[in-house]
Amino acid sequence: MIEARRLHILRAVADHRTVTAAAAALYLTPSAVSQQLAALEQETGHRLVERGAKGVRLTPAGEILLNHTNVVLAQLERAEAELAAYRSGEAGTVTVAAFATGIAEVVAPAVARLAASAPGIRIRVRDAEGDASLPMVLDRQVDVAVAVEYRGAPSADDPRLTHVPLYAEPFDAVVPVRHRLADCAEVPLAELAKDPWIGPYPGNPCHDVVVLACENAGFQPGMEHSSDDFRAVVALASADAGVALVPRSALRGMDLAGVVVRPVDGVAPTRRVFAAVRRGAEEHPLIRPVLDALRAAAEA
Repeated sequence: MIEARRLHILRAVADHRTVTAAAAALYLTPSAVSQQLAALEQETGHRLVERGAKGVRLTPAGEILLNHTNVVLAQLERAEAELAAYRSGEAGTVTVAAFATGIAEVVAPAVARLAASAPGIRIRVRDAEGDASLPMVLDRQVDVAVAVEYRGAPSADDPRLTHVPLYAEPFDAVVPVRHRLADCAEVPLAELAKDPWIGPYPGNPCHDVVVLACENAGFQPGMEHSSDDFRAVVALASADAGVALVPRSALRGMDLAGVVVRPVDGVAPTRRVFAAVRRGAEEHPLIRPVLDALRAAAEA
């Protein structure tokens, strides 16, 4: 293993061309410099310097190592600079896991806000459904999860996590344009009991919202088609393959030519979105600005 401090000495010798001058620049004795060069040669298994009447010059192997030394020492300088900023809470990387619509709704706007307000904080985003993102936080794979409430999820008072509510949005009914309820101002869910359904796979938090809403309306939905991609769900509905409940924000920007979107009659099923971090991390100097930016994006 090559020690970085010996690389400093190699570069000083290359720069100053004598052991004595390199030692003076490094505030070392010439014998200490010579010992470190000898140790570096032993570590690399190569003769790195040659001494002559006009001083010291690097061997071809020494030149190769010097090229790498310049890269390594530059990276160490950057590391020291970032650590100094990190120590003051001004810079670092925060990894955020979120489902696709959550990325569009709050994560991407938060990234833009942070670029202006806290440019030293770098956000790394990972696409993950809510049922996957919370375990990722607990396993320390990510720092922040943007997730959806679902049956079996850690509760808001879970001692392992801190929840930060972001926003809630209703699910709308999506039916084919030729559907018998297409002209209704609002769709009663009970009227869809015998229709084929299109929805997310079990395990997806939105699957739980849809099933629970149908159960509250007195029936179990017959899931004929399954996809976690709401664009696929809407495309199947436009092909008259069935009906669906889709979060309102997920419908933005979609081609809805073949479907009709209507509010649900009565109490609409709702997706409640929150951010979660490991308990105690919410006041971390890097994570607090991220949570604030997510909340501000949700409020906007």
